[in-house]
Amino acid sequence: MILLLLGLALFLGVHSIRIFADGWRTQQLAQRGEGAWKGIYSLLAIAGLALIVYGYGQARMAPVPLWYPPVWTRHVAALLTLPAFILILAAYVPGTHIRAKLGHPMLLGTKLWAFAHLLANGTLADLVLFGSFLAWAIVLFAKSRRRDRANGTVYVAAGASRDVMAVIAGAGLWALFATMLHTILIGVAPFG
Repeated sequence: MILLLLGLALFLGVHSIRIFADGWRTQQLAQRGEGAWKGIYSLLAIAGLALIVYGYGQARMAPVPLWYPPVWTRHVAALLTLPAFILILAAYVPGTHIRAKLGHPMLLGTKLWAFAHLLANGTLADLVLFGSFLAWAIVLFAKSRRRDRANGTVYVAAGASRDVMAVIAGAGLWALFATMLHTILIGVAPFG
């Protein structure tokens, strides 16, 4: 569990710097340059992700049950991840109406993904992992929206075709993950 906690602190901490330490981030960018900053940021994020994956895998080997979710919650979780995938993809397709309306669809997708997994899983490791991501996404979304309002940031939509692209790509990736990759990578069949 220690490695999972360390990984979460590192990964989520690195992904929170702009919100909680923007002045320090700006100073580091000025001192080191954008390339060096992105390199350090990426290495820390990858290290955090590796610790999360390894730590969660270790914690799953000796589960500490907190509750026993009914079987139907697995199906609800699998279905809730469909819009989560679409929202996350919409964050990376420039000019979507989804981003124009929501501002930070990746964080909303992360919230939905984490909530869905909390519904379907009841161990301490699940609560720590998905609860951390849910709490992080809630706080970061609120702070990001507040920053956007303060800076007058407006996200402009470029056309409906971009939303269609995000929906099709998100749904396709969700289908691939739900039918194959989740089982291969995580060892759990969402619809099994």
